[in-house]
Amino acid sequence: MELTLGSGVRELPGIGEARAARLEKLGLATVEDLLRYFPRDYEDRRKHYTIAAAPVGIPVCVAAMVAESPRRSYVRKGLELTKVRVVDAHGSMEITFFNQGYVKNALVPGESYIFYGMVEGLPPRRRMTNPVFEPEDRPRFTGRIMPIYPLTAGISNNLLSGLTLRCAQDCAQEMPEILPFRVRQEHALAACGYSYQNIHFPASEEALDLARRRLIFEELFYLSCGLAFLRSRREGASGPAFRRESLEPFLALLPFALTQAQQRAIREAAEDCASGRPMNRLVQGDVGSGKTMVAAACCFLAWKSGWQAALMAPTEILAEQHFRTLSGVLAPAGLRVGLLTGSMRASEKKKVRAALAAGEIDLLVGTHAILSAGVDFARLGLVITDEQHRFGVGQRSALAAKGGGLSPHVLVMSATPIPRTLALIIYGDLDVSVIDELPPGRTPVETFLVGEDKRARMYQFVRRQVAEGRQVYIVCPAVEEAQPSPEGVEPPPGFADLKAVTAYAKDLQEGVFPDLRVGFVHGRLKPREKEAAMAAFAGGALDVLVSTTVIEVGVDVPNASLIIVENADRFGLSQLHQLRGRVGRGKHQSYCVLITSNRNQETRARLKVLTQTTDGFRISEEDLKLRGPGDFFGKRQHGLPQMRIADLAGDTRLLKEAQEAAQALLAEDPTLDRPEHQPLKEQIRRLFTEHADIFN
Repeated sequence: MELTLGSGVRELPGIGEARAARLEKLGLATVEDLLRYFPRDYEDRRKHYTIAAAPVGIPVCVAAMVAESPRRSYVRKGLELTKVRVVDAHGSMEITFFNQGYVKNALVPGESYIFYGMVEGLPPRRRMTNPVFEPEDRPRFTGRIMPIYPLTAGISNNLLSGLTLRCAQDCAQEMPEILPFRVRQEHALAACGYSYQNIHFPASEEALDLARRRLIFEELFYLSCGLAFLRSRREGASGPAFRRESLEPFLALLPFALTQAQQRAIREAAEDCASGRPMNRLVQGDVGSGKTMVAAACCFLAWKSGWQAALMAPTEILAEQHFRTLSGVLAPAGLRVGLLTGSMRASEKKKVRAALAAGEIDLLVGTHAILSAGVDFARLGLVITDEQHRFGVGQRSALAAKGGGLSPHVLVMSATPIPRTLALIIYGDLDVSVIDELPPGRTPVETFLVGEDKRARMYQFVRRQVAEGRQVYIVCPAVEEAQPSPEGVEPPPGFADLKAVTAYAKDLQEGVFPDLRVGFVHGRLKPREKEAAMAAFAGGALDVLVSTTVIEVGVDVPNASLIIVENADRFGLSQLHQLRGRVGRGKHQSYCVLITSNRNQETRARLKVLTQTTDGFRISEEDLKLRGPGDFFGKRQHGLPQMRIADLAGDTRLLKEAQEAAQALLAEDPTLDRPEHQPLKEQIRRLFTEHADIFN
């Protein structure tokens, strides 16, 4: 059967309904999807060894003949072994397969195969466990550089590689060449078909480098072009022009002095708001750096110029916290602050909506309820969203649309510390202000990395903190106990040992702390149950709150002085730093304890970074070095196209080259209307789906 880029995966050999559904989970529905699904790594299977000469501890290819019929045995329920002896001219080796019963019939005595895996032991007692294998006279995946793909249950790397090999052989040359010829020529980029062939099955290391360079450049070039259009669209729009007011009256409202970094962020935002163009600014600062006061200053400037402001928070409890804080600062000046959340009574909501439409509320603080129909502003000039990664671009746009004819100013606050250069790219439609200093007087949180052997001492420490009147967070990576894996699917290492919120909270309450008040909260609870648990903790009705990362963006509880993170190796450094920010908000010395049973040296070195610094920007840099951006900045967070192959932290040199190429092309053809640029224009429109009007 002849394949095309649009052929469905069901047309590929060996793909029935069940496998097609599993491929769909990976976003793979067509041949083109498979070609655009890039390997995460590669294995070099070109060099073959004899049984005697094979090195220990690294995966290698060994060609050998099956010397006897494979022997199958059942060790216990769920564990089946298949053993076979293989030989070559230089020795013999025993191979063991776990839960792979098909091997008994797949390996034929007297036939030669190539086995790829790790050899253990010394001659004459050489061993191999669970190798992949194929007939020596019909090799497909040995003798070459082999792609390793991200997988899902029921889809093996061998299966996915086989599908991609067929697609690459039949259709790689059909992939559309969208990059303009001159760009390819000036930047020495490989042809499209060659790149797709060699990113999956490279002919050599050099071919792989050429393919990667081309595809990374292409991805970053599209990103750069799209961001240039977003910026030019912003620059052409009209926004509310705030008056250039003195900030002295605002500063006089505060019982403390602002840091230099806060003042700089306010000046940058004030300049934007007075420009006549809509502000689109990200204020990025570590936990506790005082972003809310920057927001308060902007609300004050909006009010002084006769405009209303809206602040949207991700949870009701956080919205109520902002309402109290901002009312306390701004109400004495005469600014009227309102609150709108989903759990308010219908009569209360109606009253707030009427006051808002009549212009009797100057600042409305709320949750997603602000986006709902019937919430109309008399004169909306400023929109503030808290914790950018909880709101998509679509939600920001929906709130901004309530400004009527003019595009209101948008200020986004985020405590996720992203390195500045990366933030400029990630939040490409925003300008960036960084608050890189903490207010004076804040005591750093002391952080410790401990193993399971210190658990009893840690529980004593919890008791000591509670006895002193403090409260404690305990964070777990899972909600419930791990379910048994489907037959034949191995769970990830250590998965069964993960601490789970519901069971752990019960164990703590009944067995460890029967005399303390233990509660729990996780993302699967109904919003009202979640809010109630958080409110109980904030109000001092709970001593210990066991939680998933839902508390990462949470209420300010100054009395919480200890946070314990179970299975800390399961979290990224930036997320651990965010969690640590839940404590250290009051006058008491606070502590963060990271627990892991993982003995891997790299893992422990990574976690030790947290014990050495509280600088979120440094931690973020380390995190990016160690894990890459991944879905740290997924499409849902910012509305920009998902990176399939480019690493925004590691490919900065190529990014600069792509940005310069995009600028040069757009200087010549600003709207990409030339016939030869039409495919590029369509590609950018497809990628920037949340900005459908990008070329309007």
